[in-house]
Amino acid sequence: MSTHTSMGSITITTSPRQEFAAGVVHCLPLVAGAVPFGFLLGSLAAKAGLSALDMGLMSALVFAGSSQFVAVELLDKGSAGLAVVGAILLVNLRHLLMGATLEPRFRGVPRARAGLALFFMTDEQWALALRRGPELTLAYWYGVAATLYLAWLASTVAGTLAGALIADPAAWGLDFTFIAVFLCLLAGFWRGARSLPPWLASAAAALAVHALSPAGTWHILAGALAGGAVAALQAKGQGRAQDA
Repeated sequence: MSTHTSMGSITITTSPRQEFAAGVVHCLPLVAGAVPFGFLLGSLAAKAGLSALDMGLMSALVFAGSSQFVAVELLDKGSAGLAVVGAILLVNLRHLLMGATLEPRFRGVPRARAGLALFFMTDEQWALALRRGPELTLAYWYGVAATLYLAWLASTVAGTLAGALIADPAAWGLDFTFIAVFLCLLAGFWRGARSLPPWLASAAAALAVHALSPAGTWHILAGALAGGAVAALQAKGQGRAQDA
């Protein structure tokens, strides 16, 4: 057992191999939800006219389920390429806030290595990284990333190949997998009553913006900003209380 330093500059006594294996194991429950989610995306992509190669390239280069669903929907409607790219960027703007929360854990990591690692940041990856806390290591990060990335790539391509066999994905319950995965992630962040204000603010903002613009994706960004703002105010108020 070797000693090494984590991304948050906390010394721990596990080897990179053990950390990588821990990341794989901790990711497996999420993979169980991500696979049918990816299969559904591939099925919808096939109906939109995308080939297995198209879907494989999208999953490999974008690797973001929410924005890929939006992209497939827009492609199915015949939207222009720039509109699809713009929608993907808009949906993924929340990653700016997510990345900011990981900054303390990536402190001390060279920018090139950090940039490569952050390519694999998804909602699931981010959630596991936060739960790992200051003991997060690059080996653990890549254990999660490799497992989720390969499972997502394989499931979306498989869904595209089998797309013609699934007339109604909802009849199989595949449309609920997206909701189920994020409910599980949310439950993992429950820290008592103090967790409610950011969640409620995020939900209220997202629902309000979606009601005003149901065809767009601005509600995703609105929810992220509202929840982040309330959480920041909570942290600021807690800091003042401690100082007093």
